[in-house]
Amino acid sequence: MQLTSPRLRASLLAAASLTLVAAVLPPPKALGIGDPLFPELGNPGYDVLSYDLSLTYKDNLTPLDAVTVIDARTLRPLERINLDFTHGKVASVEVNGEPARFESAGEDLVLTPAQPVTAHVPLHITVRHTSDPRGRGDGGWVPTDDGLAMANQADAAHRVFPCNDHPADKAYFTFRVTAPEGLTVVANGVPVPALPALRTGPSTTWTYKTLHPMATELAQVSVGRSAVVHDTGPHGLPLRHVVPAADRQRLDPWLKKTAGHIAWMEERVGRYPFENYGVLIARATTGFELETQTLSLFEHSLFSGEGYPEWYVEAVMVHELAHQWFGDSVTPRTWSDLWLNEGHATWYEALYADGLGKYSLERRMREAYQRSDQWRAAGGPPAAPKPAAPGEKIGLFRPVVYDGAALILYALRQEIGAPAFDRVERRWVEQNRDGVAGTADFVRLASQEAGRDLEPFLKPWLYGKTTPPMPGHPEWGGKSV
Repeated sequence: MQLTSPRLRASLLAAASLTLVAAVLPPPKALGIGDPLFPELGNPGYDVLSYDLSLTYKDNLTPLDAVTVIDARTLRPLERINLDFTHGKVASVEVNGEPARFESAGEDLVLTPAQPVTAHVPLHITVRHTSDPRGRGDGGWVPTDDGLAMANQADAAHRVFPCNDHPADKAYFTFRVTAPEGLTVVANGVPVPALPALRTGPSTTWTYKTLHPMATELAQVSVGRSAVVHDTGPHGLPLRHVVPAADRQRLDPWLKKTAGHIAWMEERVGRYPFENYGVLIARATTGFELETQTLSLFEHSLFSGEGYPEWYVEAVMVHELAHQWFGDSVTPRTWSDLWLNEGHATWYEALYADGLGKYSLERRMREAYQRSDQWRAAGGPPAAPKPAAPGEKIGLFRPVVYDGAALILYALRQEIGAPAFDRVERRWVEQNRDGVAGTADFVRLASQEAGRDLEPFLKPWLYGKTTPPMPGHPEWGGKSV
């Protein structure tokens, strides 16, 4: 006779249950929520409420030890739970406090809990894993000269941590990052007051928490030899900039422009929607700037003074700031709704440059109109980008969703007049704050403000293969194809 403890007996029963479940379920497979551009992105059956990420950084070439804790709520009964995750090794998984089987299928981590989970109940998932910064050039961790930053847009957050990697499922985030002494860690949100940076021997643990829900693609963690520069924006808004410590003085004139940029945006669309804001200037080569929530990522070279006039740099800063309203606070329902993000950010970038007297809005829109048919032929219409060819990765960020989409906003303003257009913009960000919205929602709201159905007018602009005539500009008839 062999005696076992109650705890060991429970573990044996759980293992037997897992074996039984595994025996009757079909092989795991990657799932998605049906996004036409990213068919295997996101996962059905649950709604994530919060992420708690613990990361231990050594250097920017070594995988980080990580624990991701997900609190969610089931939407239907689940025998398996799919998470988006790749480019890391998983050591163990628990679902609601019990060990769970885990397998990879495509870029999904598929969990089989000890017992099927019923609908409309809390779901608590703990994954112990690594997070590998040795990227393949497809997003996620970005190595900098002195550490790391994140660039997860559009589908790369799951190369950093297990998640439901689609902007339609926003959640609150807590970051707990341990790094060697001498490095500074900054993340989205605010420092947790009860948990200041804690020194443990040669390392320090930094804790941050978001006060508003956030899409996974907007997560940001910066580790490096950084200076954190504090300032105050409109209405006492805390400003927090992160720059290479050695460049703090040289970059300070750029940082001081942010308060004015925020005031300029607030005049047009209303109060800034988050707890703080700042720019993260990293010594990294990305080829883009990125609107990570409350802390926009910029390449250091943009501010080097070589090749970029001051007005252009400021306009780019306004572009990423505008995303805090359009794309971050109001998040796209599907990736086909990206035009609402990039079109609006490009619109306010162009409007700001126009105000500086450097590049008129009308000139930029006319130039975009002349190229619009060519952009549509290459990338699809603004609200229905062409999907990737079979076996290829989609290149989503095309001219048609930037200036091509801003052109739609210009056409809308021409059609309904500036006062009604301004009401649309303000109501859009106020009504959908911290939420998810799509193209149909925008058309409906614009129609309400205009007092008539705008779908017949906007549909060709959003989905047409060719660009419709521009209201008020019959002389814009000629377009290059």
